[in-house]
Amino acid sequence: MNNQEIDPRFPILIADDDPVTRKLLEKTLTKEGHQVVCARNGSEALELFTEIFFPIVLTDWMMPEMNGLDLCRAIRGTKTPGYVFVVLLTAKDSKDDIITGLEAGADDYLTKPFNYAELIARIKTGIRILELERSLKIAYEEIRILSITDPLTGCYNRGYLIKHLPKELMRARRHGRPLSIILCDIDHFKEVNDTYGHHAGDEVLKAFVKCLKAQGQENGNWISRYGGEEFLIVLPDANTNRAAFLAEQFRTNLAKVVVRVNQKPVKITASFGVTGFGPDTNPELISAGTLINKADAHLYEAKQAGRNQTSAGDL
Repeated sequence: MNNQEIDPRFPILIADDDPVTRKLLEKTLTKEGHQVVCARNGSEALELFTEIFFPIVLTDWMMPEMNGLDLCRAIRGTKTPGYVFVVLLTAKDSKDDIITGLEAGADDYLTKPFNYAELIARIKTGIRILELERSLKIAYEEIRILSITDPLTGCYNRGYLIKHLPKELMRARRHGRPLSIILCDIDHFKEVNDTYGHHAGDEVLKAFVKCLKAQGQENGNWISRYGGEEFLIVLPDANTNRAAFLAEQFRTNLAKVVVRVNQKPVKITASFGVTGFGPDTNPELISAGTLINKADAHLYEAKQAGRNQTSAGDL
């Protein structure tokens, strides 16, 4: 196996007090394309393990300072970024000994002196288990992202907003920091749907969010779809003046956006309502509901004043 075929995802930690066994294990596994690190006993192995994550561990049972069973138990008691496949190397081969090793946290065992083809087969079994775990993690993360994302625009959905806005408020209050929100609404969106169709409306919504994301995702800012053509931008650490300035930048940039639908240009404008609070704001006034209601009142003012405008004021 050449260097290009080495899989760096599953480095192996070997713990064995016998230098000959360590060398043979290291040589065999390195030849198979694995990255290998060796330790002379359980204590040294545990120290290495706390510094570097090893998804595969081969450990001798009988070692000075810390034996293999104690190493297994210590690994199982450590918080790790993924599962650790542990193989116990032992001269003990009674059923009671095997059960003891498995109960200590080992996934598999090899009886010394062991066959190296069997060793490679056991390692491959461990890798299949680890690959399955990683595939499940990726699938779970994809499902989690889908559950909090608006499928059309790619920004957060209303469920995410309901759950996380109160957390942002608590964090801001706890650290004595300001926080502001911007509630924005696409002007005359119903006319776009009525004139060009809902497909055109979808394209306008996607272009709208793309423009907001291009400018607004900084310093922990995030965007969620509040409903229909309304979107809410949360700006941690921004006071109302700063949020109003950003809203005006959004408004100006949006006015330059042209969405082409069936070769026809569709321009986008939006109205913005802005509010926020600072460290001196009465805590009794601060809630997700009061913030959104205040921003909505300012959004209504912007609409009443002729649309394509920004209205702002402190909570």
